[in-house]
Amino acid sequence: MVDRIRVLLQTTIASVVDDWNISRFSLLREYLAGLGAHAHVQFEVDARDRVSPGGSDPTLSDLDRSDYNQLWLFAVDTGDGLDPRDCAGISRFRKRGGGLLVARDHMDLGSSVCNLGGVGAAHYFHTRNPDPDPNRHRADDRDTADISWPNYHSGANGDWQQIEVVSPAHPLLLDPSSPSGLIRYLPAHPHEGGIGAPADDPTARVIARGRSKVTGVRFNIAVAFEASAEGGPAIAESTFHHFADYNWEPSQGCPSFVTEAPGNGLAEFPEALRTTERYVRNIALWLSRRPTR
Repeated sequence: MVDRIRVLLQTTIASVVDDWNISRFSLLREYLAGLGAHAHVQFEVDARDRVSPGGSDPTLSDLDRSDYNQLWLFAVDTGDGLDPRDCAGISRFRKRGGGLLVARDHMDLGSSVCNLGGVGAAHYFHTRNPDPDPNRHRADDRDTADISWPNYHSGANGDWQQIEVVSPAHPLLLDPSSPSGLIRYLPAHPHEGGIGAPADDPTARVIARGRSKVTGVRFNIAVAFEASAEGGPAIAESTFHHFADYNWEPSQGCPSFVTEAPGNGLAEFPEALRTTERYVRNIALWLSRRPTR
């Protein structure tokens, strides 16, 4: 019997053509929808942008009443992407056991997630919930002058980065096809955001780190929240660019405001794209409490 899992991929902006709207995550959607051969699980994937800002989103604000099992939230807004009722609906969804991934980006991009309970506290921004370590209140990427900290430079869009798996290795980072048995590569991005495990949440820990190609500074890539009586499993991601079409395949294009030249590292090193897809597979299974092996 096939186990069906319903996944919602959702951005925090309306369907603006020249922005990071949900159509720019089409490769992720296609990959997830094609995972039916794994562990007798069929992923049914919906993808949508939010309705126009200025009110609650009808899906997010009532998410706990839906039949979705997972929400992958791509916070691409400039601070107003989630209404308080949206945050309440998402929080109730996780409280009833739903799996949640929240990914943002540099500086204050996606800072509306600060209003989310639990996972929101894992995201550090420039003007909201800044990193508790003041030594990190400095620019890392120096090439794009209008983007300030946090903005860790892991490489060009379209290139890959080698990540550090924090011991003990989390199930999200297991990869039997890798010589090390671990995921080692993810897409790079010129200015990743800041995240950390909330000090008052024993269910949360940093599971992966990256290293800046500009300064050599290590930074957190992913924080995992284990399922507990407080809610379902969750993940905080330093950037939504780990999942965007442009970072997997730059020929897919990007919004006009992106000025940095892309690389072609993933195209030249297919192993990095394979491990990225393995990471996505692991997330999809783990968020619904299925084994990742």
